[in-house]
Amino acid sequence: MVEKIRTVKDVSCPFCGTLCDDLEIDVDIKTDLVVEVRNGCQIGTKKYFSSNPSDHRYMKPLIKVNGEHKEVSWDEALDKAADILVNAQRPLLYGFSSTECEAQSKGVELAEMLNALLDNTASVCHGPSLLAIQDVGASLATLGEIKNRADTIIFWGSNPVHAHPRHLSRYSDFIRGYFRTDGRNDRNIIVVDPRNTHTAQIADKYIKVNPSEDYELIQAIRAVLRGSELDVKEVSGVPIEDIKELVEELKSCNFGVVFFGMGLTQSLAHHRNVDTAIRLVAELNDYTKFILIPMRGHYNVAGANQVFTWNTGYAYSIDFSRGYPRYNPGEFSSVDLLLRDEVDASLIVASDPGSNFPAASVKNLFKHPLIVIEPHKTPTSVFADVILPAAIAGIECEGTAYRMDGVPLRLRKVKDAPGETLSDKEILEKLIEKVKEKMGE
Repeated sequence: MVEKIRTVKDVSCPFCGTLCDDLEIDVDIKTDLVVEVRNGCQIGTKKYFSSNPSDHRYMKPLIKVNGEHKEVSWDEALDKAADILVNAQRPLLYGFSSTECEAQSKGVELAEMLNALLDNTASVCHGPSLLAIQDVGASLATLGEIKNRADTIIFWGSNPVHAHPRHLSRYSDFIRGYFRTDGRNDRNIIVVDPRNTHTAQIADKYIKVNPSEDYELIQAIRAVLRGSELDVKEVSGVPIEDIKELVEELKSCNFGVVFFGMGLTQSLAHHRNVDTAIRLVAELNDYTKFILIPMRGHYNVAGANQVFTWNTGYAYSIDFSRGYPRYNPGEFSSVDLLLRDEVDASLIVASDPGSNFPAASVKNLFKHPLIVIEPHKTPTSVFADVILPAAIAGIECEGTAYRMDGVPLRLRKVKDAPGETLSDKEILEKLIEKVKEKMGE
């Protein structure tokens, strides 16, 4: 009997920072289509099915002519893209968080050649976490350590039920660990959030904090931890008695962890929220073992920060305009650059700023020449002057990605890429060669 299905096991899911590495993918041998995904969450599963050819998938390079996208050869599309980048006075290369590390490294190389601005999606999510860790360090651990040892878990400003669907079942809540053999019954889950999220609804304790008052609450917890008496009835909407009770829970646990999300990094005080959270964790280590981990969103945004740092010394918001890398979040961050209209051409790689940047910055992004390396139609790609169709990393090509705890995992190829699509790395390599030709190198 002829086999009709090929099964690829131990696949790492290229969706979120949890980077689940236990998926099994069934591919139809004859059609090379994904027909079944096992062990994945609903969102990760849909990403695998989205790799199949469809109306929203780009199959060939496109150039905008008279307001309409026209199919062209790779050579013509790359030539047009290289012209745009070489002729720009202040080009921006942005994205890189949903692609493999090898492509990210090529992006750094291209940015340096062009004396360009280089940024990744950390500047609109966990950039403040990186700033805080640079300021005061951090007590970190792997997700494996959490799975096996943690008995008290805090989700502060994050909602993994929606954003990281398998995080709870693989690492932090329901999972049975080496020293936590009874799973959920061995763990105390605490959620701190202004909203009563689905994660809060399954927690043992929900602390409702006022919006953008996380800093005050963390400082109050630190004060109580040091034995200070606070002469107020509540802080940030949380009664003092509840804060004291929380402090006793944290001091008496065996192994605690704070998972924090954009509720800390993108609310008022930004990196100072994370700064004081890190200091709280350090002070809790006088009583017990405590660590913290940022809940990274894109599956390889941690990899983008790693790769950018290897190559330049800086994790994001980098400017090469003087011939060497300079780092200044705010001045060289994508949103701020676009708001000030300081960018005259953009290359967007594996990202969609058109759907999540402020309207004013998106308007300035679209009024200048725009190149995208993208597998699907997005609000950004429909306005692009050049579209370079990419294979999806972790599905149609191999590579390396970093999990949210800094552990590198190998992405596997499960099927061939459709049409004329190439991997992000191959596209950037070809674009680098074209740019060298234009610059006479």
